[in-house]
Amino acid sequence: MAILIKDVAAYRNGKIVEHSCIEIEGNYIKSFPENPNIEKYTEVIDGENMLALPGLVNTHTHVAMTLFRSYADDMALMDWLQNKIWPAEEHLDEDITYWGSMLAFAEMIRGGTTAFNDMYMFMDACAEAADKAGMRGNISRGLAGVSPNGEKALQENIELFHKWNGAGDGRVKVMLGPHAPYTCPPDYIKKVREASLAHEIPIHIHLSETRAEVEECKQKYNETPIKLMYDLGLFDCSSVIAAHCVHVNEEDIELMAQKNVKVAHNPGSNLKLASGIAPIIQMRKAGITVGLGTDGASSNNKLDMFSEMRLAALIHKGKNYDPYAITAEEALDMATIEGGKCLGYDNLGRLGIGCLADIILIRRDGFHWRPDFNDISLAVYAGNSMDVDTVIINGKPVMRSKQLLTIDEEKLFYEVERVTQKLYSFAQ
Repeated sequence: MAILIKDVAAYRNGKIVEHSCIEIEGNYIKSFPENPNIEKYTEVIDGENMLALPGLVNTHTHVAMTLFRSYADDMALMDWLQNKIWPAEEHLDEDITYWGSMLAFAEMIRGGTTAFNDMYMFMDACAEAADKAGMRGNISRGLAGVSPNGEKALQENIELFHKWNGAGDGRVKVMLGPHAPYTCPPDYIKKVREASLAHEIPIHIHLSETRAEVEECKQKYNETPIKLMYDLGLFDCSSVIAAHCVHVNEEDIELMAQKNVKVAHNPGSNLKLASGIAPIIQMRKAGITVGLGTDGASSNNKLDMFSEMRLAALIHKGKNYDPYAITAEEALDMATIEGGKCLGYDNLGRLGIGCLADIILIRRDGFHWRPDFNDISLAVYAGNSMDVDTVIINGKPVMRSKQLLTIDEEKLFYEVERVTQKLYSFAQ
């Protein structure tokens, strides 16, 4: 199957190339032909007055938590988790998780997110929904060593890897998901490390999200969460994505850089939960790969990566009193190519020959796109998810002219209403 996107402004190698053509063959970008023969393509997409960007990559989320959106807002993290979210999660099942995940994927596709990194439970259901929706994603079973089913959950995560890793025409990858040091004691982290090394499974973990978490870890182990994970050998695993990393010191950053730990920065969630602002400028200067994430929809109220790009640029300018702290182009790179690296790809998040064909087309006809001096600046500072017109993942269109092609919207709304009533029956 060959697809041609014609007459589009393409973001390539840090520049906008107007009136470009993008040729897609199979799962990859094949070429950028100057005078293509229209008749040889299975499908031709008119990109006039649109901007082609790499699909956005959400490096940290909990997709089925869309069903907790607006359920518990304006709370501190641990109060939010212990008194609202964890009790509600006791009532999740495969059915609820499937439709919560599908709701998230519909929102992601509509907003131009083509790849995600998820940690949650009932992950077979999440994988099935991702496969059906055509999403690209890394999934991990959330692991809590303090839970009575901690050992069983670890085994489930290993089984998930053998069942789903590489599935969906290569779109699905599986990681191990130790939740955080405060739910995974050292002995359990060692077991996760052993499983990771034995099966070559990457790691996805929350680290140093709140000041209270760091202080508690210091009191228990006389180390920061990051130093503790370093000493336990977790960073020796094949690849590690650390979510948040808000409260880190110079030694933490040095250790992460030394072990090539990648960071999922979640500015929206960290602001909403009053966790703080991560020092990502120092991390990037140390050579750490930093991607962007939304966290769960319940902790951010949306899965909008355009908002995360904008926040990443703006809050770090304000924090550092420097208009060049994070530029629009750097914010976009964090949401695309750097995000792809976080998920374990070297050919994702950019428009180039041989790259995976995850592409979004953004309309430039809105009032907020005038005057148009710099498309990248407009995309980051003025653009929004409603500008996304067309989405292609792994070489296959999943949205055209704002119409979802892989998800039945009417059925989705019906099922979400059904499982929401089922989930919250405990509170009635």
